[in-house]
Amino acid sequence: MAGTDRGRPSRHTRPPAGGSAATRLPGHRALARLGRRVPRPGGLRLTRWMLDRLGVGPDDRVVELAAGVGATARLTLACAPATYTAVDRDAAAVAALGTLTAPGPTEVRAVRADAAATGLPDGCATVVYGEAMLTMQPDPAKRRIVREARRLLAGSRGRYALHELCLLPDDLDRARAEKITADLCEAMHIGARPLTPAGWSDLLAAEGFTVVARETVPMALLGTRRLVADEGADGALDVIGRALRDPAARRRALHMRRVFHRHRAHLGALGLIAVPAPAAPRPTGGTPTAAG
Repeated sequence: MAGTDRGRPSRHTRPPAGGSAATRLPGHRALARLGRRVPRPGGLRLTRWMLDRLGVGPDDRVVELAAGVGATARLTLACAPATYTAVDRDAAAVAALGTLTAPGPTEVRAVRADAAATGLPDGCATVVYGEAMLTMQPDPAKRRIVREARRLLAGSRGRYALHELCLLPDDLDRARAEKITADLCEAMHIGARPLTPAGWSDLLAAEGFTVVARETVPMALLGTRRLVADEGADGALDVIGRALRDPAARRRALHMRRVFHRHRAHLGALGLIAVPAPAAPRPTGGTPTAAG
């Protein structure tokens, strides 16, 4: 992504001042502190697209990786799948996720585990998805998580989805990509490593998936319209109220917003739907012999 700094003062590239915990938290946790329940790069719009394309129904066994505060879990449970399993490393999140209920007979469980090693049985799911999680992983960890999703999926019925931050366009030059990645890491206090849409598709293909649907939307995580669309009017007012009462958290959110805005031409949110690629056919027949 190209830098679009246009001579902004250098103070905009430093983390906000202050000794509060808000200045040290990872970006998604800082936003959660302000009451942001949908810290997804493409917001509810892309999450709903993802769930619609997955077509979750009463025969599905769903696994959500890094389920977090459960915003997407509630939407999934409204589809009344046969089972829903939330996986997360955070003990408090797992405890809260385990209390969720569905309108029908869905069996709900929450597991405390790493997304790359869930401990769940092979082929236990027909649907696996994760949001705003792979972006934060280095490339080897990205591959391990996608490989785990492939292991969990059952045969030809399996569907895998991701909703992640992406770099635009596909042919973005390396120097610009590295500059944007560095700025994101500094602002969000996490190792943000987004890929281009082609890069995300290549990652899935390398681990045995075929992409069957793709959607790209603007990355407007901290925009006012996105805030209202994701959180509703009352939720948006609550976020604004918390920000007014917490100057350190407000400075942190504004700093992230400036970085996102600076690179807006080269940041997007990507949704991908993939299915397990067919296994390569094995050679048939015996060993050929020389003609006599």
